[in-house]
Amino acid sequence: MLNIGDKIVYPMHGAGVVSGVENCEVMGEHKSYYVLKMPLGNMKVMIPTDNVGSIGLRDVIPHDDVEKVKLVLQSAPEHIAGSWNKRFNVNLVKIKTGDICNVAAVVRNLILQDRFKKISTGERRLLDVAKQILISELVFACDKQPEAVEEWLYDLLDNNLLES
Repeated sequence: MLNIGDKIVYPMHGAGVVSGVENCEVMGEHKSYYVLKMPLGNMKVMIPTDNVGSIGLRDVIPHDDVEKVKLVLQSAPEHIAGSWNKRFNVNLVKIKTGDICNVAAVVRNLILQDRFKKISTGERRLLDVAKQILISELVFACDKQPEAVEEWLYDLLDNNLLES
């Protein structure tokens, strides 16, 4: 059961705040939905209240766990052998786990890969999704604005690149 004001992570969408509950009719069926307000893009996501247990919702990480994300971003990138399709699928599976450290690894790998050799359009879209998911959760975990979190992220990755 979610409450208004809860900060949660919705895999493949990112973190948001439960801002209310709405009743809607979809295809002739009346359902109750949690309304999730996302910090990036002013997006609103509606989640069926009867679906919450099966879609992988979880709480935003506590501030203490930001250090784990930092360590992932600072670690050496993984090199996935094969075509961009294979890399895309491996990275998509990682994002779908909903684990912030997996998402951070995808962001790190794709940004650093792009600096070395440009990534494909599909991977660029996946990077945009992964960055949005990562930044949205870190906004709540760090209590900072999205721009500050993104700057912190790129500072870490710039240092990672210098050390490689």
